Amino acid sequence: MGYLGENIKKLGFGLMRLPQKEDGTIDVEQTKQMVDLFMKAGFTYFDTAWAYAGSEDAIRQALVERYPRDSYQLATKNAAWIQCKTKEEAYGQFDTSLKQTGAGYFDFYLLHNLGESRTKYFDDYDMWNWVQKKKAEGLIRHAGFSFHSTPEELDAILTAHPEMEFVQLQINYADWENPAVQSRKCYEVARKHGKPVTIMEPVKGGMLATPPESVVKILKKEEPDSSPASWAIRFAAGLEGIITVLSGMSSVEQMQDNLSCMKDFNGLSEREEAALKAAQEELNRIPLIPCTSCNYCAKVCPRHIGISGSFTAMNYLTLYRDKERALGQENWLVEGHGLKRADQCVKCGKCEEACPQHIAIREQLDKVTAALLK
Repeated sequence: MGYLGENIKKLGFGLMRLPQKEDGTIDVEQTKQMVDLFMKAGFTYFDTAWAYAGSEDAIRQALVERYPRDSYQLATKNAAWIQCKTKEEAYGQFDTSLKQTGAGYFDFYLLHNLGESRTKYFDDYDMWNWVQKKKAEGLIRHAGFSFHSTPEELDAILTAHPEMEFVQLQINYADWENPAVQSRKCYEVARKHGKPVTIMEPVKGGMLATPPESVVKILKKEEPDSSPASWAIRFAAGLEGIITVLSGMSSVEQMQDNLSCMKDFNGLSEREEAALKAAQEELNRIPLIPCTSCNYCAKVCPRHIGISGSFTAMNYLTLYRDKERALGQENWLVEGHGLKRADQCVKCGKCEEACPQHIAIREQLDKVTAALLK
């Protein structure tokens, strides 16, 4: 007997980081080109969320209005912990998603970013029973949740809610043994409960697409023509019990690269596994801030600090020791986008409660201030 999603091809189109025009809005025409390439290659899984600004509307135009409804799977998510003071506001996210996507129903629907203090919102608003009602109404085909916390908490949630059909986890070769993320242990918990897994952040927010040069050298030595991103995607896709691996592609070129490495994927060889292990060990030696620019912190920050932009600049300084260029990045990504700099943080800690990567954000902002702003 197969598992849920076994026949879905192992590359999914993550819609969090769609291409943008110069004014910062989503480039729908380029998104259409990417959707067409994806569908033509036989891939069919699309993943969006209520919290991804403009994404649900863009996929309505690029996919839903242009392809038969039974030719693809569409997943979206409910983030009850974002500014929902009542259960009605939380439930309303579903209605908004239906309207914005025009999809009629969702093949996969997720309670979004469970873990730590965020789980309480879904408990308090009785969203476990609510999502089952939506499933009974035919508006949801399969119900699951995405998760960012400890394997112990994941085990407790799956024990309390065996009716949930799948789990979405952050899995990549950099975080496989990372004590802050515990990808391997969380994956093993899901497998113990018999739940198939959708993988998010296989390229760690793009960090594994452009890793440090010492990591690139290891991978290029084994496969000169393969991109660093392709290695990350294949690592995740090689695991058992996977529904699909979500890649947040932002350009036609990224789409073409992913399709080229995944169209005939049959797992990793022993030599490829050894190269990835060496790359993993090398990456662990470099003290980068593990920010993926999901910007969940920004949604709860009362001061509108440019947290992810500050961290991008700090990582640039760590990798290249070029303070002038790092400052240029900080200026553009923070003040250039109307946000406040790291030294304006009031240390309230709300950002750390929302961070899926469990970053000590306040401490890291102090380091940004000391290294770049003084």
